[in-house]
Amino acid sequence: MNRTALVTGASSGIGRATAVALAGRGYRVIGTSRHPEVIAPEQRVAGVEYVALDLCSDDSIEGLADLLAGVDVLVNNAGESQCGPLEDLPLDAVRRLFQINVVGPVRLAQLVLPGMRERGHGRVVMIGSMLASFPLAYRSSYVAAKAALKGFSTGARHEFSPFGVWLTTVEPGSIRTGISERRTAYVAPDSPHRRDFETMLAALDRNERAGTPPERVAATVVAAVEARRPKPRYAVGSNAPVVFAARRFAPAALVEKLTHRRHDLRR
Repeated sequence: MNRTALVTGASSGIGRATAVALAGRGYRVIGTSRHPEVIAPEQRVAGVEYVALDLCSDDSIEGLADLLAGVDVLVNNAGESQCGPLEDLPLDAVRRLFQINVVGPVRLAQLVLPGMRERGHGRVVMIGSMLASFPLAYRSSYVAAKAALKGFSTGARHEFSPFGVWLTTVEPGSIRTGISERRTAYVAPDSPHRRDFETMLAALDRNERAGTPPERVAATVVAAVEARRPKPRYAVGSNAPVVFAARRFAPAALVEKLTHRRHDLRR
């Protein structure tokens, strides 16, 4: 195999597990991090090349243009997890979230796709979230960002499939990555939503601590990358086959109710 893969956010969690999995399959793997120089030796993956990328910086993204021109597989994994009642979310925080979770990844795709198209082969994998399919209260900004990312991927995939280039989205459920320690949260001290918000947040952290290991998500990413015709969406974790089947047959109101009950919201 003589394929090059670039994985964003490769220093931990799903990104690191994906870098390990792809390197083990013989890919040349380039992993990005905002500060690759501070990645601890035990967190570095043998054989992976690390480069700096700050998705909040247009200059940082454009600085990878030459590198991306030769990439065969792009895994857009890096992102921010955000939560808070809609009326308490600062607009600057929402803008930052969309820059990191949507605009930055879309620009990386724009930079990588022409080379893939010219070579007649390529894969772009967006790491989304099952919350894009099962929206949750107090996660509206994150739900919207992941739904937007999936929309770009699904909408554009038929533009490039005639050239042997496929875009797909992997939607993880609750994954054991430690992301709860890095999630940004916004709630006003006197917010009428505070009690329910804190209830949801505690359940979210509990579910993630008991969630699927990131290696299982990485295996799903590899399956999507190596499929002859990747599906538009792959879901993994949180009993994905059962809950997606239920969504097809159960009333929407019931699915919404069950989603919120999983997070201890009973109303």
